[in-house]
Amino acid sequence: MGDSTPWHDQDDFWKSMAPFLFTAEHWAKAPMQVEQVLVLLGVMPGASVLDLCCGPGRHAFELARRGLHVTGVDRTAAYLDYARKQAEAEGVAIEFVLEDMRSFCRPEAFDGAINLYTSFGYFDSPEDDRQVVLNVFRSLRDGGRFVIEMMGKEVLAGIFRERDWREQSGVILLEERRVSDNWKRMENRWTLIDGDSRKEFTVSHRLYSAAELTSLVLDCGFASVDVYGDLSGAPYDHTAERLVVVAHKA
Repeated sequence: MGDSTPWHDQDDFWKSMAPFLFTAEHWAKAPMQVEQVLVLLGVMPGASVLDLCCGPGRHAFELARRGLHVTGVDRTAAYLDYARKQAEAEGVAIEFVLEDMRSFCRPEAFDGAINLYTSFGYFDSPEDDRQVVLNVFRSLRDGGRFVIEMMGKEVLAGIFRERDWREQSGVILLEERRVSDNWKRMENRWTLIDGDSRKEFTVSHRLYSAAELTSLVLDCGFASVDVYGDLSGAPYDHTAERLVVVAHKA
């Protein structure tokens, strides 16, 4: 009998996928991404920033190195254990919190918040996504901004591939994808092959267009929204590589 736990709540999923999710290339991109994010957030050194779904701390470290007070929240203890050890080794002060993004809320504690790397839309119910946005809205001070960065529905439609594969340190990842529910969701089967060992995960997440994500954040109380095609602030048009939404709290 298979594990009925949702994929995003399986520790084995996050542990097994870490070498593919957080490669050396991903870490190397973090400094530039944070430079771009700081422009979108409009915050200065000394500000308090929430990194929601911070993983092992790629962006949290870069924010802290630039003089910001950072709180990183994630549901995966192994990622936070790694991040804490790295922070201690570097002498970087970062608060790491083990909590689900559907429940974490710290009223009016932050000047800005980020949710990067398609870390949104995991849950079966759209009400859970709404709860996440409401939590962030309540956690921001007046004038704060929330940056969400993901693969937008329009971008995905232009590059969609049913299957492909990658290799990392001798481990092969096979990815199979299927669009479901009239482009509301993406259903994925990820198979890890390491020698004679084989693991399979079913990963499902909700897809958002720019209009849908904008509507959600405005409905949750944000006063205005800017939409971009990447973190540098490029237009969200046919050349867009990602969907970036910057929500402003009045």
